[in-house]
Amino acid sequence: MGAYASAPERCSSNGLPSSSGGMSRRSELVSSAERDVGISKKKKSKSSKFAMLKRKLLRSKGHGPGHDYSKALRELISTWTVREIHSLIDEYEAASALKELTTLADATRPHATSIVEDLLALYQLKYCTDVDLLYQGATFPAHRAILCIRCAFFRELLARYPEYGAQVPIVVRTPGVDVQLFSALLRYLYTGHFGLEDTQLHGLKKLLAQLASEFGAPNSLEDDLRTLMDTGAYYDAVLVFSNESEAVQASSAMSLGACSHVDEGVGVIHGDVCGAVAARHDGTLGVVRRCRNEIRCHKAILAARSTFFRNLVLRKARSGEELTVRALHSPSHIILDESIIPRRYAQVLIGAIYLDTVDLSCILRSSVSLGTLSEVQAMVSGRGHLTATDEAMELYHIAKFLEFNLLAQGCEDIVVDSLTVDSLISILQWSAEAYGSSWVHRQALHFLKEEFIHFGQSQALYDLSKEYLLETVGSDFVQAAELDILSAVVKWGEFQLVKRIEEREPNLLSHTAHSISRKGVRKRDMNDGELREILADVLPHVRCAHVIPTHSDVFMSAVKRGLVCVPAPFVAYDASPSHSMASAWVRTRNMALYVKPRLFLPYYREAKAVLKERVSKGFDNSVVPLRLVQTCAKPDALYMLSDQMYSADLIGRPLSFAPSGVDIIAATMPVIDRDLVIKMKVQELDAIGSSLAQKAFSLPLCDRRTIMHLIRLRVVREFGLPNEAVKALEDAVDISVQRQDVRLPFGACHALPQRGRRSQMCRHRSTHLCQFQQQLELGPMLGSALPGRNNLVFEQNLSRGSESCRSPLLRSAVPDVAMATATLNHLSVQDSDLAHSDLELDLGDGANH
Repeated sequence: MGAYASAPERCSSNGLPSSSGGMSRRSELVSSAERDVGISKKKKSKSSKFAMLKRKLLRSKGHGPGHDYSKALRELISTWTVREIHSLIDEYEAASALKELTTLADATRPHATSIVEDLLALYQLKYCTDVDLLYQGATFPAHRAILCIRCAFFRELLARYPEYGAQVPIVVRTPGVDVQLFSALLRYLYTGHFGLEDTQLHGLKKLLAQLASEFGAPNSLEDDLRTLMDTGAYYDAVLVFSNESEAVQASSAMSLGACSHVDEGVGVIHGDVCGAVAARHDGTLGVVRRCRNEIRCHKAILAARSTFFRNLVLRKARSGEELTVRALHSPSHIILDESIIPRRYAQVLIGAIYLDTVDLSCILRSSVSLGTLSEVQAMVSGRGHLTATDEAMELYHIAKFLEFNLLAQGCEDIVVDSLTVDSLISILQWSAEAYGSSWVHRQALHFLKEEFIHFGQSQALYDLSKEYLLETVGSDFVQAAELDILSAVVKWGEFQLVKRIEEREPNLLSHTAHSISRKGVRKRDMNDGELREILADVLPHVRCAHVIPTHSDVFMSAVKRGLVCVPAPFVAYDASPSHSMASAWVRTRNMALYVKPRLFLPYYREAKAVLKERVSKGFDNSVVPLRLVQTCAKPDALYMLSDQMYSADLIGRPLSFAPSGVDIIAATMPVIDRDLVIKMKVQELDAIGSSLAQKAFSLPLCDRRTIMHLIRLRVVREFGLPNEAVKALEDAVDISVQRQDVRLPFGACHALPQRGRRSQMCRHRSTHLCQFQQQLELGPMLGSALPGRNNLVFEQNLSRGSESCRSPLLRSAVPDVAMATATLNHLSVQDSDLAHSDLELDLGDGANH
């Protein structure tokens, strides 16, 4: 399939042929000298390899780049207590759990169906069928090409019914094959699976062996599909790549039936551009005329893999054009504009359709095609040819046009695999465009955060936009020390300052590099005030309190230039050396000095190693973390509660899924169907029950709102919706109360965090009232005070209204007093007799008031 790149031949070490007997003495001396040079080169290469191996071994012992980071942290925490070190590890563990959830959410994308799944949908939905199988009074619409290539029985049978839409009676000699089993056999031919339970297959083992002898044992599905693709056997469609002028000629030739006129039952075995050798079912060979730039294929498989091809084939079937094609016994011609889909990508496209593989080696490098977007961009940027990354980007555009998700995701994987420090900027720019890939954009940003140390030392740093620098420096998961981040930020700002100076001053020599760039600008000649203006948005994200060692030249230079200030922990430590620097890293009573540490893995590993050493040596065995001081995200005031959110008038209203804050009119997010929201909520509960989410919920320093947001973001991306659709999941808190027919999976309530089980138990109407009273604090107290039939009213109101204020997200954000007040607001008694009865006040003095 296609033209694969051939591997270059290997040469000998010296590149010279062996000397012959008739060679002169001079040539022998020259050859021997060259051999000595080659031997010396081999020795040098061996010594260099040994030196490289030695450096790797030394690095593994702690002398690599990470050794300085570990040494700096060890010096910092050498005066800390064990409890303070343990608290720092708790900070890192919480950040590590959130990083895993973030990485999982960023790596999530919609599921791309495979060839097996698409063929199963093709068999079940019955579109693009060309033959009807009649068996025991039941009709099975099917596809001739798939049946013939998969089964010798159907190959011989359908050869006697060559017309389109033929009704073929099926006679099975093996007894015991009913309609259901025959349908399972057809499903096996399409997918390679019967779709039956293991117990059923075990009971049918003897019967299936008899059917295998009658029908013939098929090859694997992949081998048969490869045969269909390579040979074009039983093809009924032709892909024609042409430009605008060729499209008119192809259309006229197609209407006259002069191009690729073949009889039914003819399959192409092999061929070239000008002609093809065809084999008839009777064993004779015939030459089939074919046009240039054609690819034989099958309408059923095209329609199964691509929504674009499916709509095109169905539209042609409903038109009179398809009737003409059937009358002439010629295949359908699908003309593709080469300016949109170049012919050089034809084999890659066909390989992805038939085999689920994206092989860029199948691109026809020597084909002359029209200029596409990537080719024009390569010419403008000065590149002579397209790289593999550019070709994958171009194929991604084609896949999105054809609505072929598997090809699109295969191209995304190729682009992400090609991420390097040098290619990062171009991939970020492409993925940020409207026609780019948001999944690739997230992976590129993840790569930037993981490789920021190397990226900050390269020239690519100067091409990074301020937006990406802000997002990277503001992240908690950048794999770089604060000193490296500060150094990279200052270098980036100085480069931007030089560019600003170049824009202000004219160039001395036109059509040359700017004189300032050639001469350079000294740091003492730079205006530090202007540099502070450039970095005003970036420097606040640098956590200067965590810069270690504090006496580094980069940090002291930034302080002298007025770019950063001396952090408060440094000032306190200088005033009182007995003061610990732990207040800037962990949560203590002095929260004014606390700054959340980034998850830098060398620091994390070194902190665990130091803690292990301290405990093993017996120093300060009270390994108890400090008392956690968790500040509330909202002020402790009752007026912060929204009246609309907790009003009892809104309890009986139907749930609205229109996400607030999202402009639906501007098409920012499509309106989400109610059934889709229900599926997303069930998927959300499954994600909450995962071990990764449960680990995050169990850590006391993990923000529960952040965990739930990441889980919902993962669910939204899995369904192919924009990030704004998270608001729909947040608003759908009462989804299980409104729909009784949707039952959550077993164990879903227990999968929730401990604080959220009460609210989740309240969502099920089928749960008895006693379970509600056991889970809710006010249940036993108020449930006994209500009459019998009012218990259900209390249950519904409490499950609808109080559940929103008892959710784990709100419990961590709203004070307990406010929650208790909001809970009492939802208590309503609807018994008319009790409502109109006289209420008496008992003050405990024996009198009624």
